[in-house]
Amino acid sequence: MSIRLRLTLWYSGLLAVAIVVFGVLIYTVVYRTTMAEVQKQLQQISSSTEVYPTRFNLAIGKLSSSFDPNTIYIQLVSYTQNQNGQIRQMTQNMFRSDNREELTFPFPPYQNVQTRFVERKINGLSYLIYETPIVVKETGVLVGLLQVGAFTGREEALFQQLRTILWLAGLVSLSAAFALGMFLSRKALRPINKVMEAAEQIQSGSELGLRIPRDKPNDEIGRLTDTLNGMLSRIESAYKHLEETNAAQRRFVSDASHELRTPLTTIRGNIDLLQKMLAAGDEADPAGPSGLSEAARKQITQEAIADIADEARRMSSLVNNLLSLARADAGYQVEMEKLPLLQLVEEAARRASFLPRKAAWNVGPLDVLEGVWVCGNRDYLLQLLFILIENGFKYTPDGEVRLFAVRKGDRVGLVVADTGIGIDEQDLPHIFDRFYRADPSRGVTSGTGLGLSIAKWIAEMHRGTLEVQSRPGQGSAFALWLPVAA
Repeated sequence: MSIRLRLTLWYSGLLAVAIVVFGVLIYTVVYRTTMAEVQKQLQQISSSTEVYPTRFNLAIGKLSSSFDPNTIYIQLVSYTQNQNGQIRQMTQNMFRSDNREELTFPFPPYQNVQTRFVERKINGLSYLIYETPIVVKETGVLVGLLQVGAFTGREEALFQQLRTILWLAGLVSLSAAFALGMFLSRKALRPINKVMEAAEQIQSGSELGLRIPRDKPNDEIGRLTDTLNGMLSRIESAYKHLEETNAAQRRFVSDASHELRTPLTTIRGNIDLLQKMLAAGDEADPAGPSGLSEAARKQITQEAIADIADEARRMSSLVNNLLSLARADAGYQVEMEKLPLLQLVEEAARRASFLPRKAAWNVGPLDVLEGVWVCGNRDYLLQLLFILIENGFKYTPDGEVRLFAVRKGDRVGLVVADTGIGIDEQDLPHIFDRFYRADPSRGVTSGTGLGLSIAKWIAEMHRGTLEVQSRPGQGSAFALWLPVAA
């Protein structure tokens, strides 16, 4: 059963209950009001009718002035000779004009006489009768019963007509309300149908960029539409981010495999060479089947071992870098402490002077670092500075690399500038991507393309930023901006 039909049935059911209650209320009020008027009239006639009771005689004296022989009938019952009662006197209108058949009211026996209203069906006609006991005042003995009745056929016809009108009006109103409820519910639920259509289109594989049209005021359905559109926007954004993350992960795995394959190939090649040389060796013939002298074999062995050691160090560095990036992806948090920045920079400058390089190494000015403290991790900040300095040495075959410091307000900047080959403008947005290396540097300088990615992670971990400015052929400048600790 649809929501539209359920809403209409609930609405119609409540309306039906309201109509029944309203009809019963109207019928009850009309019935009681009408019958109360008849009862009041019967009581007035009964009280104003004169009856003369004696021990052996009972008769109606003067009738009430409000007695209407067309609608009111009076009957007097005597219990003087018989306790079962016998009719003593009746008004003339209780004789039928067509066949003179008497209209007789049923009456109770002596022991059941009381003041009351009773409804009787006599000859198929309805009557309301008011019974009043007649008692001798001197003795208090019950001697008779005065019955004043009224024909209520017209009232019953009125009540029947009223019931018919109420039933017909209720059915017509309920039918009209049901039809109107179906129309209004269809119109009210039309936006929900649009929501269902949009959801079905998305489920069937349509673009997540689909949005539900909103043509309603700021009501519940309008707010629901806004909420669903906002949810779809977030889902679309999360889905795109997930796709980008998966693509980056696949690219990361591919690049990592490529970077690891090269040193592994070198190591395996050198190991195969050493195994062949050992297998070809002959104690009786120092030159062996290979035709190499002992000195030549020793030199080749040393070169192979040196290559294996170099590639092992390269793999170790790559694995450490991958571990750092894995920590970054996992939201790894390091221990922070307040550090004197000048001492840290001076230590990094001193260690950098021992690195292999072709460019000149200049430090300063560092005056702005006097008394400056930062909140950070010593080892990671040194690693970040060494990444920038090593890159400067690596891509500056001739010229200089300089480390200096600047300050702007509550932030201090450590700048590593070089006069090297520089970076093309189209490569600048990607230099912090993992395994990304500008085309001119590929195959010319060694590296994995992970250093700047790690440097950016360390900077963000210290609530800092890493900026770069570069011009091809003129050099590059990397600036690490850190917040000064209070």
